Amino acid sequence: MIRIKEIKDSLLHLLFPGVCSGCSGDLPDDSTSLCFKCMDTMPETNFEMHPGNPAAKKFWGRLPINHATAQYYFTRESLMQQLMHQFKYRGNKELGLQLGRLMGDSLYRSGRFDVDVLIPLPLFAAKERRRGFNQATILCEGMAECMHIPVLKEAVVRSQHTDTQTKKGRIERWQNMEGKFILTDPGAISGKHVLLVDDVITTGATLEACGIELLKAPEIKLSIATLCYAV
Repeated sequence: MIRIKEIKDSLLHLLFPGVCSGCSGDLPDDSTSLCFKCMDTMPETNFEMHPGNPAAKKFWGRLPINHATAQYYFTRESLMQQLMHQFKYRGNKELGLQLGRLMGDSLYRSGRFDVDVLIPLPLFAAKERRRGFNQATILCEGMAECMHIPVLKEAVVRSQHTDTQTKKGRIERWQNMEGKFILTDPGAISGKHVLLVDDVITTGATLEACGIELLKAPEIKLSIATLCYAV
């Protein structure tokens, strides 16, 4: 019976091969969104192994954190830009879950991110409804599979819509985000080591604003992890 299923799966794969989210090439099987070549060329930072990495330095003197990391370098016209586009704007949640698993596995193996809960950086509710999902939540769900810790989606919310940060400098980004987050359930994270998660870090202003609000909860420790580090 198992042999018949294997033959059936092989025939289906020959007739309807999966397509890699990175290069549109053929996938080895339906358990992955990325081919071996793309997996091998994804530009890992290895920041999770180094306390003074560039992601951590973004918050020095601005936010009291334990650790910070980003999994991959992000540059324009790159593989990571293609993957981010597929994930965020074309709704490829399976890819997002796989990227989250890769993040979670790296953090778990580093031995440095001994955290209790994952908190996705919240989107404004109307924006999340339009998109259909919060990309940070999808990443957290993938990470949770490897790290074996819960995802808290409602501990903090984004209370107001904000203008796009793309063309703003660091000070303008901070002013744009100041006071835009509300800690709704401090008891859920009190006394815990919290990992705040987002898809990309540029100036760090949005994560800083959310982190300041999270630190209003009693006796918490805060760390930050993103999928990409914008070069």
